[in-house]
Amino acid sequence: QVQLVESGGGLVQTGGSLRLSCAASGRTVSSNAMGWFRQAPGQERDIVAVIDWSGSNTYYADAVKGRFTISRDIVKNTVFLQMNSLKPEDTAVYYCAAARTFNLPRNRYAYEYWGQGTQVTVSS
Repeated sequence: QVQLVESGGGLVQTGGSLRLSCAASGRTVSSNAMGWFRQAPGQERDIVAVIDWSGSNTYYADAVKGRFTISRDIVKNTVFLQMNSLKPEDTAVYYCAAARTFNLPRNRYAYEYWGQGTQVTVSS
């Protein structure tokens, strides 16, 4: 079993930055791809970014490309999401997830473990 705990969410103004962290415990996730998803009220849970097991390959949704950066610290069993130039449309609950595979899955059903989520609110 893997437990994922997100932190770093909050309220920020348009153009501001936040850094989300996702700490994994229970067992190492060094061989798993890790993803960040987000879900706004009344919306589907959508992929934001994915990083493969090595940290060498990443994927970003078009809406966040160039503004968000996903990274991981394998030793600390932690994944990060640096979010810059935030917009009101980035407002959502952000979830960290561990995939069943090591590559770059984009479908939420490819992910086995999920955190409880952290709220990000961007004011205009």
